[in-house]
Amino acid sequence: MEKVGLYHFVAEPYLTDFRGRVTLPMIGNYLIHAASGHAGERGFGFNDMSERHTAWVLSRLAIEMREYPAAFEEICLYTWIDEVGRLFTGRCFELTDGRGKTFGFARSIWAAIDVETRRPTLLDGEALGAYITDRPCPIEKPGKIAPAESRSEGIPYTIKYSDLDINGHFNSVKYIEHLLDLFAIDQFREGEIGRFEIAYQSEGKQGMPLTLHKAEAAPGKYDLAICHEGKAICRAAATWR
Repeated sequence: MEKVGLYHFVAEPYLTDFRGRVTLPMIGNYLIHAASGHAGERGFGFNDMSERHTAWVLSRLAIEMREYPAAFEEICLYTWIDEVGRLFTGRCFELTDGRGKTFGFARSIWAAIDVETRRPTLLDGEALGAYITDRPCPIEKPGKIAPAESRSEGIPYTIKYSDLDINGHFNSVKYIEHLLDLFAIDQFREGEIGRFEIAYQSEGKQGMPLTLHKAEAAPGKYDLAICHEGKAICRAAATWR
């Protein structure tokens, strides 16, 4: 089995935004689809993990886009494992068009948890390590994000049906959607996000009252957070260009 997986998508018009470009949340969905496919084909996917009463959870994600795919463009998504630790594994991605032009790269960090206790479990380093490759991913790894909640008033939001994933928890991509909605529509007309980074800290559940926070850290750079009872369940950062 090849170490690098390749998955194909088409930028369907109904999945693009008002600019006719694929959205960051949609790119997040593509990444999760590719990660799930790559893991499943190599014996550590959703069904394999379920048999061991464990599940993958996305801990951190950083996406850097040089260009956003336009409607009808072909998207080739490569994914591979770059490191494996006791509790976390790193997974990289490259998005290209059908001719090999790079749209962007992404880095992600995943953990395995026990589905009953929701606590981290040890990874099978030998099995996962067999798929490590040194294919380059020339973007910075996810780093520390400053707390936006201490520098901004929160906008209330309550987790609803459409926010939930197969486990009944706040869907990883929904965090991104709600944070991007904090920006004015004119900001998307005049520019685009070059780098988006998110750190997931705890799981959201149906009916949970949240507050959404945005604080400008520097011109064009924003720190973001989603909080429950004053404590961040995720932090994120967006850099515009």
